[in-house]
Amino acid sequence: MQDKVANGEGIESWQEVTLVYNAALRQVQTKMEILNDEFQHVHQYNPIEHIKARIKNPESIVKKLKRHGYDSTIENMVKYINDIAGIRIICSFTSDIYRIAEMISEQRDIKVIGVKDYITYPKASGYKSYHMIVTVPVYLSDRIVDTKVEIQIRTVAMDFWASLEHKIHYKFEGDAPEHIKSELIECSRMVADLDARMLSLNEEILAISQARGGDLS
Repeated sequence: MQDKVANGEGIESWQEVTLVYNAALRQVQTKMEILNDEFQHVHQYNPIEHIKARIKNPESIVKKLKRHGYDSTIENMVKYINDIAGIRIICSFTSDIYRIAEMISEQRDIKVIGVKDYITYPKASGYKSYHMIVTVPVYLSDRIVDTKVEIQIRTVAMDFWASLEHKIHYKFEGDAPEHIKSELIECSRMVADLDARMLSLNEEILAISQARGGDLS
């Protein structure tokens, strides 16, 4: 019988980190693709536009550990860094974000250990996204490793904004000119307005479609 260990205990090398966290990423991504397919089958609608998956590179992990005052060890990576494995789920409408988050939380072998709702409570920069930290069991030959994955769920518009903000942050090493910061905040308001209007338009289209018996032709 395999022993079960929590939060990546027993991982001793970077090679093993990539093995275990890549396995966790594949599991979560596959689950999301299956849920999306099921949603299409039941509701004739795909809430997920696309999925991005990545393993954080060692340099970024080391910088994050140093920023929080931890030594650069494998043990500290696994214990303190929650986003070594990251999944970004891009959807069309804000309503999809919470629908997807609920579907994730209802998966029996996914344990939600943390949530940050930056849509209801955006960052000062204007950043919006819904973050979940979850653990999934990775089955190895001699043990089961509960492995952390960060899931970010956002609309296409939010993702476009976040991509630009990320580039600006690194271009100016976190110290962008004030007028650029102000412009980004204004753009985030425009993104929020666009998302709200697109959701409203979609709901109106669905209502008309239902009234016509599902035929808009």
